[in-house]
Amino acid sequence: MTVEDPYLWLEDVTGDEALEWVRSRNAETLDVLTAGERFGQLRDTIREVLDAGGRIPYVTRRGPHLYNFWQDAEHPRGLWRRTTLEQYRTAEPSWETLLDVDALAAAEDENWVWKGAAVLRPGHRLGLVQLSRGGADATVVREFDLDAHEFVPDGYFLPEAKNRVGWIGEDRVYVGTDFGPGTLTTSGYPRLVKEWRRGTPLEAAVTVFEGKPDDVAVMAYHDPTEGFERDFVHRSLDFYRTEVFERTPSGLTKLDVPDDVDVSVHREWLLVQPRTAWTVGGTEHPAGSLLAIRYAAFQSGDRAFTALFTPDAHTSLDYHAWTRNHLLLATLHDVKSELRVLTPGPDGWAEAELGGAPEFGNAEIVDTEPDVDDEYLVDSSSYVQPSTLSRGVVGGDVEVLKQAPAFFDASGIEVSQHFATSEDGTKIPYFVVRPSGAEGGPTLLTGYGGFEVSLTPAYSGGVGRAWLSRGGTYVVANIRGGGEYGPEWHAQAVKADRHKVYEDFSAVARDLVARGVTTAARLGIQGGSNGGLLMGVMLTRYPELFGAIVCQVPLLDMKRYHLLLAGASWMAEWGDPDVPAEWESIAKYSPYQNVSADRAYPPILFVTSTRDDRVHPGHARKMVARMREQGHRVEYFENIEGGHGAAADNEQLAFRSAVAYEFLWSKLT
Repeated sequence: MTVEDPYLWLEDVTGDEALEWVRSRNAETLDVLTAGERFGQLRDTIREVLDAGGRIPYVTRRGPHLYNFWQDAEHPRGLWRRTTLEQYRTAEPSWETLLDVDALAAAEDENWVWKGAAVLRPGHRLGLVQLSRGGADATVVREFDLDAHEFVPDGYFLPEAKNRVGWIGEDRVYVGTDFGPGTLTTSGYPRLVKEWRRGTPLEAAVTVFEGKPDDVAVMAYHDPTEGFERDFVHRSLDFYRTEVFERTPSGLTKLDVPDDVDVSVHREWLLVQPRTAWTVGGTEHPAGSLLAIRYAAFQSGDRAFTALFTPDAHTSLDYHAWTRNHLLLATLHDVKSELRVLTPGPDGWAEAELGGAPEFGNAEIVDTEPDVDDEYLVDSSSYVQPSTLSRGVVGGDVEVLKQAPAFFDASGIEVSQHFATSEDGTKIPYFVVRPSGAEGGPTLLTGYGGFEVSLTPAYSGGVGRAWLSRGGTYVVANIRGGGEYGPEWHAQAVKADRHKVYEDFSAVARDLVARGVTTAARLGIQGGSNGGLLMGVMLTRYPELFGAIVCQVPLLDMKRYHLLLAGASWMAEWGDPDVPAEWESIAKYSPYQNVSADRAYPPILFVTSTRDDRVHPGHARKMVARMREQGHRVEYFENIEGGHGAAADNEQLAFRSAVAYEFLWSKLT
């Protein structure tokens, strides 16, 4: 404990004194927010959405099966299961249960939360299942036999850590884990990647690559595509810079590309997406382009890339996905989805439309099976249109497989897009979703503004029921720091330019009031993680603009964020507080250092999770303690489970969501 920060003791995540403080704050908040009948109704209606049997069971196709992980009221921890396309087409598919996580948790007396599985290609019989205690990022890895529906006796096993593991072959895997002192980066991720042979102790695994302590992480993977088998090692220097090596029998060969590009290899093709302008082969390609070249030619010295996509002022590349013979592109035009298909041939790359998305909506390629064929699954929705899952084959017909139910009455709800002007003149897009006649009413504004994450239009039964159906207006701000207009939209607002994120969001808030959508007193805001930092800055810099704030799993003490859990991995986004010039910029907005006893603040609710091992719960705890010391009224809820999502199952998620909506509604109406 120091004079500068008397609340360091709250960083002791599971310390008795800290948890007693947490329980006291929870009781104070929940006694008020959950006491009324309205809260129970709100919680139950959100839970109905989360558990609804009519939800689309999204699938991943691997070989002859479609795989799904399913949670509902009967199976809150979830079922890992599979079916066939023929069955999936029916209204009530017959599912083969592979692993019942609820039954496993009960049998082993563990609070298991599903974190996914890496399945061995091409046979799809063995999987490396990852299970978390309470929803943390750290997992236990256990080998599973999908045909036998059981864990493999004496199979691969890794104890709890931030593990990275993947198949090379049936008897070899790549593994990154906590091998002991000095084997993790300062961000808490594996610094070593090793090759581990079946039947040998983990200690005998052979080191493939060793990163440096200040790297974010290292990892390796094997591409088993027949005829194009390759192995790659990735060394993440920071969140946006990565060195890529091909591992060959003669050693590691570094790919001759800048470390700030995204690289992928599919069959004979190398794809490169630069984050900054890149001059190669005599041509300058802007940030956010997508470039292609044959991999063998590139390794032989050829640099004659083909530009498959070039961004403009309104259009960016969101992502790409391969089928067996085609490349699917998802672009955003003023944050609205467009899908195209590119096909390599003897005369170059042919381009065609793949299919439209709904107006003010989003279309997402959710799965392909590039080992086998040109099938793809696409999910389309909008703020008022529930998801439709369709199956297509490039060049063929598209069939609707599943249609999600409507969870609220969208008739009379209007969706519009507007642009606010930020302090430097940049136009900032935002979507407004509201019932007719809602002018001047309670409004919920959300945003993120970081890590090149794009907030695209999507249907939410929870928002519909808990907010829109009660007459509230819902607004999504596409501020800088995100990826809505490509990597430069993000790059404009990192480190010393971070203030632009907060200027953008406040500009949207002012524009909503100026246009008569709402008033400052009836404008609430909500955000989590980096969006929680956004909420903290809005609280301390622009308190007069808002009537209530919900700040979830936030970063708030930016003086110490890089010392807590995975914080060091994000210094490429905000800067290094230990570098005086960088701290000078950070200090101007860091909420924990800028909250004051002399200012009036709107009502605020902080939400976090004890089991969040990504963003430390100490951020929210210390902010609440400091504000209480200064005499401010602050609400606080910390879920003991849940990881970075602050909820381990649908029951907890419904409860946490209802707490936030009840708080906002009670303050804004």
